Amino acid sequence: MKRPNIAVLGATGVVGREILKVIEETKLPYNEIKLLSSAKSAGTEVEFMGKTLIVEEAKPESFVGVNIVLASAGASTSKALAPEIVKRGCVLIDNSSAFRMDENVPLVIAGVNDEDLKKHKGIVANPNCSTSQLMLVLKPLHQHAIMKRVIVSTYQSVSGAGIDAINELTENTRAVLNNEKFENKVFKKTIAFNVIPQIDVFCKNGYTKEEMKVTNETRKILHLEEDFPISCTAARVPVYRGHSEAVTIEFSQYMSAEMVRTILKNAYGVVVIDNPEKFEYPTACDSAGTNPVYVGRIREDLAFKNGISLWCVADNLLIGAALNTVRIAQRIASMGLY
Repeated sequence: MKRPNIAVLGATGVVGREILKVIEETKLPYNEIKLLSSAKSAGTEVEFMGKTLIVEEAKPESFVGVNIVLASAGASTSKALAPEIVKRGCVLIDNSSAFRMDENVPLVIAGVNDEDLKKHKGIVANPNCSTSQLMLVLKPLHQHAIMKRVIVSTYQSVSGAGIDAINELTENTRAVLNNEKFENKVFKKTIAFNVIPQIDVFCKNGYTKEEMKVTNETRKILHLEEDFPISCTAARVPVYRGHSEAVTIEFSQYMSAEMVRTILKNAYGVVVIDNPEKFEYPTACDSAGTNPVYVGRIREDLAFKNGISLWCVADNLLIGAALNTVRIAQRIASMGLY
């Protein structure tokens, strides 16, 4: 297999740095690598694979000779550079929201809908972080017994909002403990010792954009009907890293809790930790810095005849962003799609 030349766009950001770690850990095969960023961050030195690399400013000519671009630089940057990237024969794997719902762009979770990669026209979108972990759980269950509806509540860590949000949690917590005044800048409400039932802006239907991302992206990735019933409530919690989700699924046929455990124990990218009697269930802290989606609290739901409720957690910077981006790059390379 010919090794591709790759570029990491947004290399100095939180997710960009995670992408570099994952490339190193997974030993992604490549020929040459280039680190790109905004003019503001250009010139930054980054340690990678025992070498010091200099980050370059991302310009149209930066993508000459590059085969695959792993991008996490924001929607506006992706929209501006995507035509230049594609024009130069590169495949753009984009972490932003810019192209997720574009009907001409495949929205992919590696191990869930890899075949959709064959439809790409130069751009592949990486789903929203809270959608990503959910798909690795829903796909194998949906294959076994068709889903009729999904209800999910997310409890999302501050790292999903970037480095400024991480810093705000630290500073806000310190201020509360010291009984000092604090002015929130990233969040609309205090984040220390609190739960905020809003992520992103509100839509006309009363849901937030984050909640609608989960709804619409799930339908697209799993090729569900446009009116397939999904409802999401997304909340921000004072956790640094790791998203948690409470999920209820109604199936078209009976599914016992033990059947679901068996299916998920054999599912790609999933680890089941489910022994409540011994207080064994996954938490956000368990997921931080690790690759799997962890599932526990699996039980037959009391509200739906053929329902299952479960709890799942995952590192949002990995499966929700960097890890899936690198996995997509691996599949594009192995499938010869560049």
